[in-house]
Amino acid sequence: MARQNDSAVTEFVLQGLTDKPELQLPLFLLFLGIYGVTVVGNVGMIFLITFSSNLHAPMYFFLSNLSAIDLFYSSVITPKLMENFVREQNVISYPGCMTQLFFFCFFATAECYMLTAMAYDRYVAICSPLLYNVTMSPKVCSVLMTGVYIMASIEAVPYTISMIMLLFCEDNVIHHYFCDILPLLKLSCSITYINELLVVLVGGFSVLATTMAIIISYAFILCNLLQIPSAEGKSKAFSTCGSHLTAVGVSYGSIIFMYFKPSSSSNMAQEKVASVFYTTVIPMLNPLIYSLRNKEVRYVLSKAIGMRYGPLQGSN
Repeated sequence: MARQNDSAVTEFVLQGLTDKPELQLPLFLLFLGIYGVTVVGNVGMIFLITFSSNLHAPMYFFLSNLSAIDLFYSSVITPKLMENFVREQNVISYPGCMTQLFFFCFFATAECYMLTAMAYDRYVAICSPLLYNVTMSPKVCSVLMTGVYIMASIEAVPYTISMIMLLFCEDNVIHHYFCDILPLLKLSCSITYINELLVVLVGGFSVLATTMAIIISYAFILCNLLQIPSAEGKSKAFSTCGSHLTAVGVSYGSIIFMYFKPSSSSNMAQEKVASVFYTTVIPMLNPLIYSLRNKEVRYVLSKAIGMRYGPLQGSN
């Protein structure tokens, strides 16, 4: 992998999701709706947590950061995706492509580590409730958040720099709807061994480290729950983990589908569908999951709606 400043390609063409004209308008409206819900949901979650004293707890500090990550994550991908449906040729400049690649890697990695930090928060809340405020102090939460963004940078920077070092020749059509690592490597006319090694080592470490940390956290939580004598106590303790478990299941479920399916069953259509799920659908689902499954968030949300539009019928 040698440094190349004179790459023959100055811009790329994003192939998009489909080339069928009859699907362009329906898909544009679909993703416009998804992106609208994503923006409203995540911005709303950030405002609720910021301005409600009932939600000034470590769990919601992490949740507000998760919402910010999801908001920017979706904004890096979805607007450019929608251009595929309204333009004959969706062109992205070479610097624009490398920028999109960096932020895609950054926010995707940050989401995994954020879910890990939230798993640790639930572990402390259930296994050491009397020490929760001390263990999850504002200083500790800030350190964890800093670690999340540092780890995201550690993964995104080498991916991007190693990609910039490659030479791209005549073929500039990316068979995807955004500048992802593997489709770009297929276009390069340089040796991509180092880049592929980075994907395996750096990406593999992040997936393994975050997955193991979450599994270990919930193993301790489960052991603690089994020691609670009453069924009501178990239900109450486990309910605090419900939203997080749902978010982890949705996020890692799509990762498992994308990267752990048999290679013989892999095709570009499936990869695009999986990519759509974890780049556009998950950022929309996370605020819905936490608002619908979390009692405190539902209470604050209903209170805010009541103040704006009057009490809801049937509310206490």
